[in-house]
Parts: sequence; C-alpha cells; structure tokens
Amino acid sequence: MTARLPRWIAVLALAATLGVRAVHAAEALPTEQDPVAQARAVKLEGELRCLVCQNQTIAESNAELAVDLRRQVREQIAAGRSDAEIIDYMTARYGDFVLYRPPLKAITLLLWAGPALLVVLGGWLLLRIVRERRAVDTAPLSEADRARAEALLRGDAEKRA
Repeated sequence: MTARLPRWIAVLALAATLGVRAVHAAEALPTEQDPVAQARAVKLEGELRCLVCQNQTIAESNAELAVDLRRQVREQIAAGRSDAEIIDYMTARYGDFVLYRPPLKAITLLLWAGPALLVVLGGWLLLRIVRERRAVDTAPLSEADRARAEALLRGDAEKRA
C-alpha cells in the first residue's frame, strides 16, 4: 500500500508553490528584458543632457557621467518610478541644465531668447553698416575732389604732383 499524504499537507504544498510563483511574477524584469521599460529608458535618456559633453544627450554620450546617469535612470525605472519622478529627481540633483530642453522660466529666459536676440542684433548691425556705406558712397564730390578725380583718369596726376 502506498502511504497517502494527509490532505492538509498537499494543500500546504500547493499553496507554497503558488505563493512562490506569485512572488516570482511580481519581481521587476531588468530594463534590458522588458521592452516597455527599455523604451521608457531610451525616451528619458534622450531628454537628459550630458553634463560633461553639454551638446549631447546622455543616450549619445560615452562620458563616464553619462553612463552613470543612464544607470540611474534604469535603476529608477526598475524601482517603479514614473517618468516625471525621474525627471524631477535629476533636476533636483543637477538643476535645469540637465534637461536637454529646459523649461521656460525667468532664469532660463536668456537661454531661450538668446538665439533670437542675436539674430535681431546681427540684422540691426548689418542694416546700420549698409546704410552708413550707402551714405558715404552717395555723398556728392566737392569741386576740388572732382577735378582731382578727372586728372587721375586722364593721367595728369603725375604732372600735378
């Protein structure tokens, strides 16, 4: 005869097996294995500036700090933080400069308006220079200047000098 396990032991074994599976299913997948988390990480890494390179996102940069920031982003995604929480964490730690597109604030107004101001200033300066040259070029010649110019054209300059 085979020995039968008491029913309560079988129920406990089944519950333990199901509990282990439920705990295992609740574990977060690493970012590389979770396509949704991977897409979030790539999106966030494209919004953050490398503080060393300054003209690249942390996704594009190979600087040590960029690698560290990418790791931090992925760790926070794995911890279950939202995109807004991750951005807030990075800006609290590194300031608005870490954002590749900083928000429009009083402190960043020059950053946003600077290029437009330079274009307007350059256009104004160019217009002023052109107007001054036209004013000089179109000024009438005095009689003495006109006579000297005619003498130069005829080749009489050497005789007059």
